[in-house]
Amino acid sequence: MLRIYPTLSRYVTRNFLMAFLGTLLVIAGLILLFDLIELLRRAADTGTPAATLVMMALLKLPNMIQTVLPFVVLIGGMVAFWRLSRTSELVILRAAGVSAWQFLAPILVATMLIGAFQVTVVNPVGAKLFARYQAMEQEFVEQDPDGTLELSGGGLWLREAGPGERTAVMRAEFVRQDNYTLHMSGVSVFEMKGEDDFIRRIEARSAELADQEFALKDVWVMAPGLPSEHLESMTLPTTLTIGRIQEKFAQPESVSFWELPEFIRFFEAAGFSAHRHTLYWHTLLASPVLLAAMVLVAAVFTINPNLRSGKLMMRVLGGVIAGFALYFYSKVTYALGLSETLPLVLAAWSPAAVTLLLGVASLFHLEDG
Repeated sequence: MLRIYPTLSRYVTRNFLMAFLGTLLVIAGLILLFDLIELLRRAADTGTPAATLVMMALLKLPNMIQTVLPFVVLIGGMVAFWRLSRTSELVILRAAGVSAWQFLAPILVATMLIGAFQVTVVNPVGAKLFARYQAMEQEFVEQDPDGTLELSGGGLWLREAGPGERTAVMRAEFVRQDNYTLHMSGVSVFEMKGEDDFIRRIEARSAELADQEFALKDVWVMAPGLPSEHLESMTLPTTLTIGRIQEKFAQPESVSFWELPEFIRFFEAAGFSAHRHTLYWHTLLASPVLLAAMVLVAAVFTINPNLRSGKLMMRVLGGVIAGFALYFYSKVTYALGLSETLPLVLAAWSPAAVTLLLGVASLFHLEDG
């Protein structure tokens, strides 16, 4: 039975958390700097104020931190264990009969809690901020005239800019995709010029998007100062296509962890594939296990370094290489999962599971050796 020492647990956990927070601040600062430089480059010809670009970089930061969090845990763990080794505290612990598992257990628990906090709290907040960042990116940096799209439990929303400052906003209560045709029902279209000049409202029982036009049926057209007009059918030209609409669906990173299941159900009910969002949801579920596995990887390379041998730098380099190898492996499995070559659960959980098993096996080897 594994015996846990409360005082020792608090001490090593405090050392790990201090190293983790220090590493997090440094990496967050670097991410913010590079994102700001990239935004300045992209917005060089748009005249966007620098304060707006700084705000955009800050809005994107929580989402980027979630991406690099496994590396933060890896580097923070290596720093913490190196400090304990440099002061010979790890040597004293081992000489006193304390196994690696006894002082790693509280760190693993703390890391799992960090992962749970990241998934349940940081991710929802980061998703909202990232969605705001995407809207500002389109408005101030990309200045995309093709419009935006939102698919949620409230239906399908489309916005498309036309010539002469004309803007059309379309809402459909129900959406279904059949091959290369998009079928909609309960359709409302609002046409405006500028922001305040309302042109007309169109209500249709159903509509189809095909060949870059909306074919509306059972239509009522209402314009200010004119009587309502009923038409059996009418067409509205558009630059939108099925492919472009699918590209503009909300990215998984902009949807909260708590909202993803409902989003996936609605996505599938609308006839679209929610494969990417389902894979992302499973990846979030696996992230606490992945963070714990990164602690084991850090321990394998720094838990028992012989500083006099001059191989410390090689161990640190080995840990960094292992981290990048894991990153490459996770990207490969993610791509295989998106292409449905691998099952979703296997693609999402295998990086965490493989890293955890390799870390456990390596530590058992070190302990027995």
